[in-house]
Amino acid sequence: MIVAGEASGDMHGANLVKAMSRIDPALRFYGIGGKRLKEAGVELMADSAKMAVVGLTEVFFKLRFILKVMGQLKKSLREIKPDLVILIDYPDFNLALAKTAKKRGFRVFYYISPQVWAWRKGRIGKIRRVVDKMAVILPFEARLYEESGFDVTFVGHPLLDLVKTKYSREEARRKFGLQEGKTTVGILPGSRPSEVVKLLPEMLKTAGILQEKLASVQFILPVADTLAMDFVSRITRQYPVEVRLICQDTYEAISSADIVMVASGTATLETALLRTPMVIVYKVSALTYYMGNIFVKVDNIGLVNIISGKTIVPELIQEEASPERIAAEIMDILTDRARMNNIKEELSKIREKLGNPGAAERAARLAYGMIEGKAGG
Repeated sequence: MIVAGEASGDMHGANLVKAMSRIDPALRFYGIGGKRLKEAGVELMADSAKMAVVGLTEVFFKLRFILKVMGQLKKSLREIKPDLVILIDYPDFNLALAKTAKKRGFRVFYYISPQVWAWRKGRIGKIRRVVDKMAVILPFEARLYEESGFDVTFVGHPLLDLVKTKYSREEARRKFGLQEGKTTVGILPGSRPSEVVKLLPEMLKTAGILQEKLASVQFILPVADTLAMDFVSRITRQYPVEVRLICQDTYEAISSADIVMVASGTATLETALLRTPMVIVYKVSALTYYMGNIFVKVDNIGLVNIISGKTIVPELIQEEASPERIAAEIMDILTDRARMNNIKEELSKIREKLGNPGAAERAARLAYGMIEGKAGG
């Protein structure tokens, strides 16, 4: 069984499944995921896109469906009796499932740790009771789990194998019909419809301000494969800004930009690995933000800043994430050559902090070793 509840988990899960299948082509997988896990050969019981949520209030609207899926998975433990349960991120759902799986005697492998370093560090003891082995993708995560006597392995970050471009910046701009010599601003509003509805209008208003301030500017928006092109274009058409929508070539689109405004999440790290300066934007419901302020104990929310251990790119949260503030930060970076160069230099250091390529292969060997160990026992 493999369960990935969000777009990034679907991507990393698919690469894990492919790597495990190379070790043993006879392996069969079923569970929860999206397009990429399905393409990797996983028999899906539900689409993860219907389960992805941002914040507390969104959970309420999807709770009935989420509970139904949980019931199906628990039933499958009795009927299918998988040799291994693989859980990817999506902690509140997956840890509840892990508790049931462990109680019924199934071995549990967790790939991509819940972010206990950001909130509820006290959960590590509870996680250890329901997870047999943890594979983490950030180096400081391993230290946290080891201190609690957890069986944990740092496998490196899977994005190191994935974030690559086929073209130079000039070639990418030609491919996308962008004009050389114009300032190119990227727009990355997230991979979930709820994020896009909240953030894209603010980003398009920002684009309108930049259009007034910059003599020559163009905008590019790589549409996440979890989103329908029509859904995004319906929003962009409501604003008097020309935006080039790109499908599939996300990394080329990011690398073609001089700077991007990006929703907090995995995309910030992808952008960092492409050494593209950015402004991170984050907006959730008032209730979620209030609860987050109580529980979240980190100085930064952007992965790129967390990994760096300092604020190297600006983060605009809630009311601060206004079109005026976003535009002001972008203008400051574009017009301050020293700041721009410093950001690029700091971003270039991110890659070396994330271990070595081959995370999926290392995680696959760990997971397959648990299956072999079960067979041997």
